[in-house]
Amino acid sequence: MNMNLGTLQKVNLRTAWPHEALDFTRWLCNDENIGLLCAELDIVLEEIKLEQASGRYNVDIVAKEANTARTVIIENQLEITDHKHLGQILTYASAHDASIIIWIVKDYNEEHKQAIDWFNRHMPETISFFLIQLELWQIGTSLPAPRFHIICEPNNWAKTMKVASTTENTTLSDLKLQQQRFWEGLKEYAAGKTDKSIINLGRSPRPQHWYNISYGTSKAHISLTFNSRQEYIGCEIYVTNDGAYYQQLSNNKEQIETELNMKLDWQDLPESNAFRIITTYSCQPTNEARWPEYFDWLLRSTELFTKTFKKFK
Repeated sequence: MNMNLGTLQKVNLRTAWPHEALDFTRWLCNDENIGLLCAELDIVLEEIKLEQASGRYNVDIVAKEANTARTVIIENQLEITDHKHLGQILTYASAHDASIIIWIVKDYNEEHKQAIDWFNRHMPETISFFLIQLELWQIGTSLPAPRFHIICEPNNWAKTMKVASTTENTTLSDLKLQQQRFWEGLKEYAAGKTDKSIINLGRSPRPQHWYNISYGTSKAHISLTFNSRQEYIGCEIYVTNDGAYYQQLSNNKEQIETELNMKLDWQDLPESNAFRIITTYSCQPTNEARWPEYFDWLLRSTELFTKTFKKFK
């Protein structure tokens, strides 16, 4: 039997991302996209922040590894590796006390690969350095697909992460374990609904008080919250490092609240260089008997937020 098969073609990275910071870094911070990188490295990233100052320079991305709470820095270079970027990355790692260092590049020089391999051999296991080659591929006229290829990684990386994750899980509080069950229950509840939602709860539930969802922009995300101390659950738009986007939303406040049919709490968070637009539901999140009620409220709120805020991205 004859089969018509396509041919893989490599695509120039600049075709998709003309500008490294404005295009690629913002694209990477989208939950779905950074999830591709996380899947390749077997990590979970949270608290993702763009363009964080390190002296005279800004590191592209700073984040936390959810399983271990280790600080992660990511430096993007859509060109071949050079000495300048290698030096900057080490400076960024020192400034942020990073434990996981990720350098994403178009291509690499052999001497830089050797330097990173040497680094991983001689540094403590608490410090991990990755060199990642980014490629774009397409078949015929299909949309280009990104591929993250690990060039350098620490020895016994998978074993190290498994041990760290197991250690962390054995010390979780009862509240953290309940929070993880809550988000797992939310995913199961959403999967069981006959009227399928427009939202995608693809993120793996973690033992934390928030659950982030992408709504199609790298400028912000929807964050669901489980606040047992102040006794509420919440649905919010969380904007990081993009005052212009928050101002755009604020300029349309009346239209947004009219479409949602609710008043929102608009918060400037200068200490975090972020902004929050939130609605809450007063309740006792720890009361598991009422979780289906809470799940329903969260899904309805998320769907409303997604439909409305997508118009202003």
